[in-house]
Amino acid sequence: MSQEPKIWTKSFISISMTQFLIFLSFYTLMTTLPIYVIDNLGGTEAEGGLVVTAMLLAAIIVRLFSAKLLDKTGKKRGLLISVTIFAVTSFLYLIIDAFMPLLALRFIHGLSFGIITTATGAIAADIIPPSRRGAGLGYFAMAMNLAVVIGPFIGLTLLQYTSFQNLFIILGILMIVAIMNSAMVNVPKEKVAPKAIKQRLTIHDFIEMKAMPIALISSLVALAYASVMSFISVYANGLGLASTASYFFVVFAAVMLLSRPYLGRSFDSKGPKFVILPCLFLFAIGLVSLSITNTPWMLLLSAALIGLGYGTLLPSFQTMAIQAAPNNRSSHATSTFFILYDSGIAAGSFIWGIVVTAIGFSNLYLICAVIILVAIGLFHMYHSKVNKTKMKNEIA
Repeated sequence: MSQEPKIWTKSFISISMTQFLIFLSFYTLMTTLPIYVIDNLGGTEAEGGLVVTAMLLAAIIVRLFSAKLLDKTGKKRGLLISVTIFAVTSFLYLIIDAFMPLLALRFIHGLSFGIITTATGAIAADIIPPSRRGAGLGYFAMAMNLAVVIGPFIGLTLLQYTSFQNLFIILGILMIVAIMNSAMVNVPKEKVAPKAIKQRLTIHDFIEMKAMPIALISSLVALAYASVMSFISVYANGLGLASTASYFFVVFAAVMLLSRPYLGRSFDSKGPKFVILPCLFLFAIGLVSLSITNTPWMLLLSAALIGLGYGTLLPSFQTMAIQAAPNNRSSHATSTFFILYDSGIAAGSFIWGIVVTAIGFSNLYLICAVIILVAIGLFHMYHSKVNKTKMKNEIA
């Protein structure tokens, strides 16, 4: 009996740890920097949202070219360089004491983040045995899922006991560990592709048009989710629930991780509509619950509803985007999906920062619930059209 090839090699553990640490820093800063801007730099909610948008905008821009950059440098070298830049940038937060320099630093941070996340995904796929790639990439994705919980929890908890300066030092030290982990990754020898005849670039070199409809729906979901990711800590502080806010993402992730295996199997066996429509409704209900929150238990109930609703939407939409495209365009479909999804998060972080100063957080979360109801209608129309096209093709 032949033994199955191993997934948990030294290289796989190292690349997964690198991914975890990078996203740990990303999510810690995403939930704490708006507080830093408002409380330490005297900024507004809009400016607090803008520091999130700046990093994501840079990541979106560089993702268009990151694959070509990694082809030139090699995946491991590109990873090491970008992680080192990310680490150096992390320490530079210590010397920033004004909003505009912070905004510029966030943009630089986003450039290295966009390259890192492209490199880690490509390297993980390379080092996992082909026969176990599905399981291996599932384990690799858990690194980001854990960071979604641990990052905000660490950040919001530490700020109850220490200063932002100490938080930045801790994150900088963790990024040094990330450099060490990325250096331990052994990337299989990359085949040098023959030089192709130079042609003019077209939109199809960057975007997969068949993935656009579901990617646009996902961007609406991301737009609504940005109000939670970027401002839940500020909202909780205003309600006097700062100590509970650090547990918001713990409950969110616990529900998400517990429900994902069942919902993932249901997606495969019963189809996307069976999973996505109920999850969108639960997400909308969670946003309404958040809008009327005034006690710790209501905040945590909202976290559970949002985690159960939103938690499965990202991988489900991504799968549908890939399924919509030809097999040889799966990487372009994935890129298209994340460009639009990240654009929704970036736009929401900025727009909601402006809107909330005029209407308050309660009304903001009600508006976001309405956006999810719009997404429900659009998804129903899209899924019906896909089914009709599929039936016509089967008859033909």
